[in-house]
Amino acid sequence: MPNDPMFTVASLVSAAASNIFLLDAARGLAGLGAAALLTAGCSLLAATFEGPARNRAFSAVGIVTGGGLALGAMAAGALADTLGWRAFFGLHAVLMLLVLSAVPFLGESRSVTAARVDWLGTAAFVSSLFLLMLGTVEGPQWGWGSAGVLGLLAGSAALMVAFVLVERHARYPMLDLKLLRNARFMALCLIPVVVTFSFVILLPLLPNYLMVANGAGSRAAGTTMLVMALPILVTPLLAGRLIKWGLSTRAVFGLSLMCLTIGLAWLALVLRPGVGLAALAGPMITLGVGLGLNFGLVDGAVLTVVAPEATGTAAGFLNTLRLGSEAVVIAAVGAALVDLVRDGLGDGLRRFPAYRGGAGELANSVNAGDLTGALSGLPTENRPAFFDYVTHGLTGAWQTVLWTSAGICMALSLAIYAMLAEPKPKPKPDRGPATAGEPASEATTAARFR
Repeated sequence: MPNDPMFTVASLVSAAASNIFLLDAARGLAGLGAAALLTAGCSLLAATFEGPARNRAFSAVGIVTGGGLALGAMAAGALADTLGWRAFFGLHAVLMLLVLSAVPFLGESRSVTAARVDWLGTAAFVSSLFLLMLGTVEGPQWGWGSAGVLGLLAGSAALMVAFVLVERHARYPMLDLKLLRNARFMALCLIPVVVTFSFVILLPLLPNYLMVANGAGSRAAGTTMLVMALPILVTPLLAGRLIKWGLSTRAVFGLSLMCLTIGLAWLALVLRPGVGLAALAGPMITLGVGLGLNFGLVDGAVLTVVAPEATGTAAGFLNTLRLGSEAVVIAAVGAALVDLVRDGLGDGLRRFPAYRGGAGELANSVNAGDLTGALSGLPTENRPAFFDYVTHGLTGAWQTVLWTSAGICMALSLAIYAMLAEPKPKPKPDRGPATAGEPASEATTAARFR
């Protein structure tokens, strides 16, 4: 795992950074190291464990990752409040030093081919995603029809086409496009996309709603979000148990996707200004259970439907789709909320002539979790009516986003469940080892999803 030192050194530089530019560069380097760790870690687990032991190993991964989601933000906030923000990055380095000390005891997982890095394909893919995210973020600010935004989106599309062309002719491609013809592999890779649309978008954005519509402080909003994350501490283990008790992997994934979709729709029904924890607990717990049932399990399952020599590529594609979808969808949902709030407030702000700002400025402010600045400039007698008007407009925007996301999750879930179905058996002659895009043992992997 050669990129452990990269993440460790980048964390140390972050802790000691004296200006924002050095800090940004160090965090980018840490991101490269973390991406390599995710891919290498999944491949090592797949190479080390088999059968039920592999399920237990990836369940443990799910529990640990869930613990990070559930407790990481709160622990980071407490650490920053007590010892300062530098201690947060310093802790990363300390933890990674412990990991480095264990690396000599890990087994080796190496491809039999001396593949080279596909620099051209990697550059085209990363640049395409960067332009897409930048265009999405700036859409509400510059205007979706502006030359700048249209140029960024067109550039992203052109680079993605270039990426596909490069991969088709590269000797050692970043992504073996034959993997995309493997229906079960693609189905498993789409599960994190459902997670992004249902669970992940809420983590950075819903606390801002609670701070505005409920008047909650940042700590109270964060504590409320903890309700959604806590089930992830136990449900990955439950998923392993369900499979041990005879439930198919496909059925567990179906249950997970159903919980995620229902939880999101339920949240759309209960969300309103002043909503309490009692009303939020049901949908939040349902969402947490839905994520926990596939957390870790999907990482293990995706490596069983490709040939052993393709596990590194498969893990890389899964995590690229997972993290890439998170970045793009969060940016898109944030932009949609700004647009919807701005359009929803519209001319109604004329009822409050004492408010001197515009609808766009106010939409940006409330979606960042701040309404106090706008309220402070109003006469005291106008503040309750202004608060009600803005929070109801914000709630309407959120309900639109939640229902739209629930519809997307439902459509993806149905497609994923269908794609995970056992393929009809076909009489085939013996043709030797499977290619990278095909399961290594079709009979074995089909049994996992029956």
